Amino acid sequence: MGMTMAEKIIASAAGVESVRAGDIHTVELDRLMSNDGTTHLTIDMYHQKLNHPRIADIRKLVWIIDHNIPADSPKTAASHKKMRDFARAHEIDFWEGKGVCHQIMMEHYVRPGELIFGADSHTCTYGALGAFGTGVGCTDYLYAMVTGKSWLLVPETIRFNLKGKLPEGVYARDLILTIIGKIGANGANYKVMEFVGEGMKSLTMDDRIAICNLCVEAGAKTALMEVDEIAMEYLKARGREPKVSVQSDADAVFTEEYTFDLSQIVSIVAKPDFVDAVVPAEEALGVKIDEAFLGSCNNGRLSDLRVGAMILKGRKVHPHVRFLVVPASQEVYEAALEEGLIGIFMEAGAIVMNPNCSVCWGSCQGVIGAGEVLISTGTRNFKGRAGHPDSKVYLASAATVTASAAAGEIMMADRLNA
Repeated sequence: MGMTMAEKIIASAAGVESVRAGDIHTVELDRLMSNDGTTHLTIDMYHQKLNHPRIADIRKLVWIIDHNIPADSPKTAASHKKMRDFARAHEIDFWEGKGVCHQIMMEHYVRPGELIFGADSHTCTYGALGAFGTGVGCTDYLYAMVTGKSWLLVPETIRFNLKGKLPEGVYARDLILTIIGKIGANGANYKVMEFVGEGMKSLTMDDRIAICNLCVEAGAKTALMEVDEIAMEYLKARGREPKVSVQSDADAVFTEEYTFDLSQIVSIVAKPDFVDAVVPAEEALGVKIDEAFLGSCNNGRLSDLRVGAMILKGRKVHPHVRFLVVPASQEVYEAALEEGLIGIFMEAGAIVMNPNCSVCWGSCQGVIGAGEVLISTGTRNFKGRAGHPDSKVYLASAATVTASAAAGEIMMADRLNA
């Protein structure tokens, strides 16, 4: 019996010929990423709980300050200092103020076939490059850090066959929100979401990253995509080669299979307070907003900023709206500056910020108050995610978010000033 992509990566990491869903294996990890959300807790455990603290392989570690940067309080500053000092003392690859962790990992580290643990739930992003990335908590991260290994229960795989091409004005974010709405927020619990099909050829790397990034919102252990010429071009441009490129065998076993015709996808809005509470964007039109957010590890890339700037050019942000534009990395920011996108946003009255998680994280920049409404390209919209428990968060594409910022209410780009 054949193996899925996930099973092949796990088998390689476990040093065995084959694995099956439901098996438990000890695996060798290729990389370990952690950010300022929890790294200070890992450091405390390292010093206080271990009899013989050590790091198995410094070369595997990447630490990134991205959630609360610049620091928003003395408490946050202390956590950052603890992380900064430890990284310097142990010569850990360390990034501060350079961007959101998953964007930095995709730009500089991830290779096809790798098995990566990240102390952040959206580590499944790395599946866009055919890597098995999954989020873990502090204890699992610490164990992996000091041993270089961990254990995995081999997950089942759901296959998503994509065909066709997205219509003009409809985006990869609309697709993944549609999928989550179809299968539910628990529809892929501890399973792999594998994406294949001729429709993949029409999806850019930015599209693929956006799709894989949100798979955890359906409960997925990870997401995986086959490595094709588009992925290889991305790697080559960044001077990287695959560890190994895998694809599922013809006789691999999938727990479920779905087919999505991309040409039938429409603009989507996820309503408060659940990511699977999705409706066509036209059914949410007219909802008054107080803030709009274009950024995050899901939709803060250059293509997203291009979409937003194209819509906002020659227009102004509504006077009752705060529009936060936050590039996902310094690289994205610099490219947007060179293309004149940042100037368009600022001329329109947007608030352009340094690369960071911003209001998607909900504890630093742009927090919303009681009764306020945010429309966001962030990853989550549960109660209190972006501030006060009585606030509301709608999720949408970069186009819908930008059009809404200009209109002062939820608005589709093709209906703006119609």
